Amino acid sequence: MMLAIKEAASDMSPYVRKTAAHAIPKLYSLDSDQKDQLIEVIEKLLADKTTLVAGSVVMAFEEVCPERIDLIHKNYRKLCNLLIDVEEWGQVVIISMLTRYARTQFLSPTQNESLLEENPEKAFYGSEEDEAKGPGSEEATATALPARKPYVMDPDHRLLLRNTKPLLQSRSAAVVMAVAQLYFHLAPKAEVGVIAKALVRLLRSHSEVQYVVLQNVATMSIKRRGMFEPYLKSFYIRSTDPTQIKILKLEVLTNLANETNIPTVLREFQTYIRSMDKDFVAATIQAIGRCATNIGRVRDTCLNGLVQLLSNRDELVVAESVVVIKKLLQMQPAQHGEIIKHLAKLTDNIQVPMARASILWLIGEYCEHVPRIAPDVLRKMAKSFTAEEDIVKLQVINLAAKLYLTNSKQTKLLTQYVLSLAKYDQNYDIRDRARFTRQLIVPSEQGGALSRHAKKLFLAPKPAPVLESSFKDRDHFQLGSLSHLLNAKATGYQELPDWPEEAPDPSVRNVEVPEWTKCSNREKRKEKEKPFYSDSEGESGPTESADSDPGSESESDSKSSSESGSGESNSESDNEDQEDDEEKGRSSESEQSEEEGKKKMKKRKKVSEGQGEGTSSDEGSDSSSSSSESEMTSETEEEQVEPASWRKKTPPSSKSAPAAKEISLLDLEDFTPPSVQPVSPPMVVSTSLATDLEGLTLTDSSLVPSLLSPVLGVGRQELLHRVAGEGLAVDYTFSRQPFSGDPHMVSVHIHFSNSSDTPIKGLHVGTPKLPAGISIQEFPEIESLAPGESATAIMGINFCDSTQAANFQLCTQTRQFYVSIQPPVGELMAPVFMSENEFKKEQGKLTGMNEITEKLTLPDTCRSDHVVVQKVTATANLGRVPCGTSDEYRFAGRTLTSGSLVLLTLDAQPTGAAQLTVNSEKMVIGTMLVKDVVQALTQ
Repeated sequence: MMLAIKEAASDMSPYVRKTAAHAIPKLYSLDSDQKDQLIEVIEKLLADKTTLVAGSVVMAFEEVCPERIDLIHKNYRKLCNLLIDVEEWGQVVIISMLTRYARTQFLSPTQNESLLEENPEKAFYGSEEDEAKGPGSEEATATALPARKPYVMDPDHRLLLRNTKPLLQSRSAAVVMAVAQLYFHLAPKAEVGVIAKALVRLLRSHSEVQYVVLQNVATMSIKRRGMFEPYLKSFYIRSTDPTQIKILKLEVLTNLANETNIPTVLREFQTYIRSMDKDFVAATIQAIGRCATNIGRVRDTCLNGLVQLLSNRDELVVAESVVVIKKLLQMQPAQHGEIIKHLAKLTDNIQVPMARASILWLIGEYCEHVPRIAPDVLRKMAKSFTAEEDIVKLQVINLAAKLYLTNSKQTKLLTQYVLSLAKYDQNYDIRDRARFTRQLIVPSEQGGALSRHAKKLFLAPKPAPVLESSFKDRDHFQLGSLSHLLNAKATGYQELPDWPEEAPDPSVRNVEVPEWTKCSNREKRKEKEKPFYSDSEGESGPTESADSDPGSESESDSKSSSESGSGESNSESDNEDQEDDEEKGRSSESEQSEEEGKKKMKKRKKVSEGQGEGTSSDEGSDSSSSSSESEMTSETEEEQVEPASWRKKTPPSSKSAPAAKEISLLDLEDFTPPSVQPVSPPMVVSTSLATDLEGLTLTDSSLVPSLLSPVLGVGRQELLHRVAGEGLAVDYTFSRQPFSGDPHMVSVHIHFSNSSDTPIKGLHVGTPKLPAGISIQEFPEIESLAPGESATAIMGINFCDSTQAANFQLCTQTRQFYVSIQPPVGELMAPVFMSENEFKKEQGKLTGMNEITEKLTLPDTCRSDHVVVQKVTATANLGRVPCGTSDEYRFAGRTLTSGSLVLLTLDAQPTGAAQLTVNSEKMVIGTMLVKDVVQALTQ
C-alpha cells in the first residue's frame, strides 16, 4: 500500500494524486508506524499547485501530523490564493487548518485596541502635559502618535482575511460558517462585523443548519453584541420553529437585549408566554429574569410581569415564574415584602417540587419580612411532610431551623416535630440533614462549639445569584467544531492555540523562485490579480488604517501577493510561457496606468478624509465592478457603525505631508485631539422651575380642552464653560417647539456669547460622534461673533426615544470643542389632545408590563391644581386631558421618534396621598418618567 501511495502521489493526473491523498489517513489508521514515510508523501503533495489536490492533502495533514506546522510555512501563501477555487469540502478543511496556523504565527490584532482602552481619556482628549507644551509642540505630538500603536498587521495575516472574505457568499453553509469562525478568532474587532449578515442569511436554511448556526451566534453575541444588533428581528421566533431552535433564538435575543431595544424584546417575550410549547414558555420566563438582572431599569417591570403570571392557569408557567422571582427578589428583598406574602399563599396550590422549594427558601431566608405568615407555612408543611418530594423536605428542614433561631416561642414544638419525622425518612440525605440540624440548633449538654454559631451559619447574608448565559464560556472551543456544539471535548479535537507574545519570523513563508520566472510572472500576476485585490483593499480601507499606514499596507499586500504568485510558478502549464512574450510588450503601459490610478485614488482619499467623511462612496463605486451587491451593502453598513474619529486619529504618513499644505481642511488639529473635556448636562430637573415659568398662565379647569405645556421645560443648561471655551460660553435650552426640518427631532436652542477680546469666527458643528440611531440637523454656520456679542441658533436632534447623550464638536476657525447634550426623558415627547373616553380606551390597551405605578405623598405646597399641573408639564412635554373628577389629573403625549403613546394619570387624595401611573409601550421611558415626575412633585 505504501509503495502504491508513493507512486500515485507522483502521477501526472491530479485525480490520481487526490486519491493518493485520500488513502494516506486510511493507511495511517491501519498502521501508525508508517507515520514518517506518510509525512514525506504529505510534504510532497502539499507542494502541489492543483486545486483538486489541495483540500485532500490538507485533510491528510490534519489526520496524520497536525503538529508539523513547519510543513505549512512554504505553502501558506499558495493555499491562501488557491482557496477560492478549491471545492467546498476542501475549503472547510483548509480554513479550519489556517485558523490554527494563524493563531501560532501572527500577533493578536486586538493588542491595538487593548492599548487604547488602558487610558481612554488621554487617548481621546490629550494629556495635560501636551496642553502645557503649547501649540509649538504639535509636530512632536504627531511624530509621537505612532509609538502608541505598535501593532502592524502582518501582510500574510491580511492576505488570509482578504482571500477568505468572498467565501462569505458561498452557497455552502459549512464554508460560510468556517469563514465566520476564522474572522471571529483572527480579525480585528472593527472587521468582524462583516460575518453577521452572512450568518443571518443561513437562518433561512434547514432547521439542522439553523441549529448549528444559532449555537455559534449565541456564543458570538456574548462578546460581540453590537455585531448582531441591526439584525434583531431576524431572531424573532416563528410558531413553526422546532423547540430547540426557539430556545436558541431566545438565547440570542436575551444576549442582544440592551437599554435601547429592551421594550421591543419584552413585548416579544410577552407573546411567547402564550405558546403551547411548555419547555419554550419556561425558557422565556428564564430569559425575562436574565433581562431583569442585566438591565436594572426594567427590573421592577419584569418582576411585576412575572407576579401577574402567578395567576396563570398553567401550573408549569406559575412554577417557573416562582423560581425566577426567587432569584430576582434576592437582589432587593426589603422592597418586596408583599410579593413574598403573595408567594406564601401559593403553597396550597402549586405542586411542582422546584417551585415549592423556592417559596420555602424565600420565606425562610426573609422570615423577618413575614413574621406572621412564616410559622403558619411551617405548620402546613409539617402536616404534608411525609408526602413531599426530597427537594421540598430539605427546604422544610431549613425553614424550621431558621424559624427556631428567630422565633423559637412559636415554632419550637413544630421544629422538633419536623426533625423527628425527618430522622426516620427513607432518604439518607434527609436523615443526615435532620440529625445535623438538631445538633446544631438545639442546645444540649454535649453541644459542641458550632451550636453557638448556628445563627451565623443559617442566617448568613447570601450573595444574589448571577443569571448568566449557558454559552458564556464556550468560546474556548473553536467555533463551528463538534466540541463547541456539544460543549465537551470530542475525540480528535485540536485545541485553538493562544496568540504568541512575540511574532515568529515571517521570512519562513518566503519562497525562493528561479530568476527567469520572476519578471514575467510578476507582471502577469499584476495584470491578472491586481483589480481583485485593489478592490478588496479599497473596501477595507478604513479598517486597515486602524492597524497600520494605508500606503505601506497596500504595498506590502501587493508584494506578498506577487511573491506568492511567483512561488506558484514552478508547475504552471506551458501555455503561460507562450503568453509571457505578449505580456512583456503590454507591461510597461499597464504599470504607467496603474501608477496614475494610484495617484488619483490617494488624492480622492485625502480629500474625503479632510472633510471628515467616510470613504464609503468611493469604495462603493470601486468595488461595484467586481464584488456582488450584497457584499457591498454589508461593507457600507460596517463603515457606518465605525466611529468617524477612529479614522481621524490615524497618524499622517510621510507621503501625505505635502498634501496637507495644498488642502486647507487637513489641519494638524484633526490629528491632535483637543484637551477640553465635555461638560455633561445634569440629569436632575431644575428646582427653580417656578421662577422660569412665572409668565405662563395654566388653566386649572378640567373642562377646557387645551394643550397645557410650558414654552420651556428645563432652564438653560451649560454646554461649554467660557474658561474651557477660551472666551466662548455656550448654553442650550429645549424650546418644545416643533423643529421645522424634521418633526421627529427635538428642537434645541443653542445660545453663544463671546466674553473674549477677539472676534470668534466660523462657528459650526463638526463631525458628530453619535450612537446608532441618533442624528443631528446642524445649525447654519455663524460667520463671526464680536467681543461681548451673543447669538442664538436652532438645531434639531433625533434622540431615537432614548436618553443617550448626543456627542458632537463645536468648531471655530482655530479650535474644536467636544460637547454633549443629554435630554431629560420629558423632552422626548410632544403633547397630544384627546377626550376622556379616548384616553381610557388607549389606557386599557397599555396594561401589564406597559404600566408603571408609584405611590407618593404630595407636600402641602403641591396640592392645588395650578401647582400640580405646572410641575407635571414642566417635567414632561405632555398635554392636559379633560377629566370629570377634581382629584384626578390626566396628561397625554407621544414620543417624537416612534410616536408611541405616553399616558400619565395622577390620582390625588385630599390628605396628600397620591398614586402616579404611566402607561406606555416604551417601558424604559415610562420608568424614567415616573421617577422624574415623582421627584418634581415631592420637592
